[in-house]
Amino acid sequence: MTSTRFTSFSPKALSFLRALKRNNNREWFKARQEQYELLLRAPMIELIERLASDLPRFVPELVASRKRSLYRIHRDTRFSADKKPYKTWIAAVFPHRTLPKHEGAGLYLHVSTDEVWIGGGMYAPATPQLQAVREHIASHSGQLRAIVESPAFRKVVGALDGQRLQRVPRGFPRDHEAAEYLKYRQFLAGREFPASFATGPRFYPEVIRVFRHVAPLTTFLNEPLLTAGGR
Repeated sequence: MTSTRFTSFSPKALSFLRALKRNNNREWFKARQEQYELLLRAPMIELIERLASDLPRFVPELVASRKRSLYRIHRDTRFSADKKPYKTWIAAVFPHRTLPKHEGAGLYLHVSTDEVWIGGGMYAPATPQLQAVREHIASHSGQLRAIVESPAFRKVVGALDGQRLQRVPRGFPRDHEAAEYLKYRQFLAGREFPASFATGPRFYPEVIRVFRHVAPLTTFLNEPLLTAGGR
């Protein structure tokens, strides 16, 4: 079954992405779409299907499925000055089962010409979601600290990352014990590897290792959204 077959990407997958970066146009891609399907899309689907079996063991509220997880190779150029039609990476996201795909926190990975990134968190929360998360942090700062300041978390993914405000946001005391965490506008945690890491035997085990350590953060961030939504 495909759910147990995936281990890593082929070196030819990276070669394809590098060639696409040099020839980012529809004519070139159309002539080589079968290569893209074989080298990148099909293996990523196999990875997603394997994660569909493995994620429920430690983060059952997140979903891995071809429909919700796989990102398209096509770029949305409607509001961008950069009109290149294709991404030079392949990516997948693993969102909460009951929240809109990009509303809550989830796990994520991509393989590009330059790097592999494995991790997750909350990338672009809307104002109501961000406010709910900040209120949750203010009331449960010890729980967040236990996750992101644990030696295991720091060893695997380092410190919590993401855009931050210069000051504590309005409505919270400047001397709040969680002041530094309340400044976050994004809540990200992950690990970067060389692009070639995606082609080696350690790739899938490392995906699982990183996801295991980031999953408690995604669960914490989603809690106030689930409560607010009555889910």
